[in-house]
Amino acid sequence: MKPKATLKNISSMLGISISTVSRALSDHPDISSATKQKVRELAEMLDYEPNSYAVYLRTNASKVLGLIVPEISNNFYDSVISAIEEESRKIGYSLLILQSGNDPAVEQAGIRLCKYNRAAGIFIALASATHEMSTFQKLEENGIHMVFMDKVPDDDQFDRVAMNDNRSATLAAEALLVRKPKRILALFGDPEFSITRKREQAFAEYVKAHSSASLDIRHVRDRASAREEARKALEAADRPDALFCMSDEVLAGSIKAVQASGLKIPDELAIVSISNGYIPTLFSPEITYVETSGHALGLKAFDSMMNHLNGLKDPVSLEVPVRLVPGGSL
Repeated sequence: MKPKATLKNISSMLGISISTVSRALSDHPDISSATKQKVRELAEMLDYEPNSYAVYLRTNASKVLGLIVPEISNNFYDSVISAIEEESRKIGYSLLILQSGNDPAVEQAGIRLCKYNRAAGIFIALASATHEMSTFQKLEENGIHMVFMDKVPDDDQFDRVAMNDNRSATLAAEALLVRKPKRILALFGDPEFSITRKREQAFAEYVKAHSSASLDIRHVRDRASAREEARKALEAADRPDALFCMSDEVLAGSIKAVQASGLKIPDELAIVSISNGYIPTLFSPEITYVETSGHALGLKAFDSMMNHLNGLKDPVSLEVPVRLVPGGSL
C-alpha cells in the first residue's frame, strides 16, 4: 500500500520542510529546479492531491467558478456553458453550473450555493424578474466577482458581456425590408430585459425610417406564447406577410404556427430571426438569421472574469459582434 499522500509525508521522505514541499509544488521561484523536480516526482508517485479547501484558506484563491443561467437546455446557453467550461478546465478551474428556471428565488439559492462552495467568481444571465442588485453588489464587496452575460443589468458598475443587440436587430430589419413587406409581425421577449428593449427599439426605428409597412409588435413569454401570438396574427384577415423573431425560443414557437397555417415561405411569408445558429437550420427552407454566437459570448465573458481575477478591477461592458447568415426564408 502506498504511503498516505500528504505534504508532511512527502517532506519526511525527502528530508525537507513542509513549507519547502508546498512552495516547490506551487513553483515558487525561491526553490531550486532540482528540488522542485524531486518533490513533483514523489508527489506524482504517491498520487498526491492538494486539499483545495486548505489552499483556499491559505491563499484566499479558490479554483471554483459559478455559472447561473435561466435554462441549461437552451441552445444559446448550452454554447455559452461549453465555451466557459472548456476555458476554465484549461487553467485548472472547476465550474459549478446551475439553472435558475428564470425564477429569482431559485437564482438566489444558486448564489448561496456558489458562496458555500467559495466560488472566486460567478457568471450569470439574470432571471427576467430580477431587478434588485444589492445582493450582487455585496458579493463583489466580499470578493466574489460577478460577470453578467446576455441578460444583463442596466447598472454599469458591473462587468457586462452582451451581444451587439442594436446591430443585430438593425441587420434583421434591413434584411427583411428587402422583401418590401406590407405588414410585419415582430415577436419580442420580456420587455423588462434590456436585451428586449434594445432589440425592439433598434428594429422599430429602422423599419419606420425605411419602410411604410405596418409594424405589429407583440411580447411573448416562451415558446407556447410565441406560437399562440403567431397563430392569432396569421389567422387574422390582415395577416402579416413578414415575421421577425427576436430569439431562437421565439422562432421555435412561432414556426409551429407558420407550419400549421400552410403559408409558403418566403412567397407568402418572409421570415428572419436572431439566433445562435442551430434552430434556423432545422427547417425547410432554412431561416435567414442574424447570428448571435453563444460560444463567442462565453469566451468574452471568461476573458472578462480572468482579467478581473488577474488584477483589472474597473468594470467593463463588452459587446459581441453579429453577422447576417442568409437562408431561404427571404
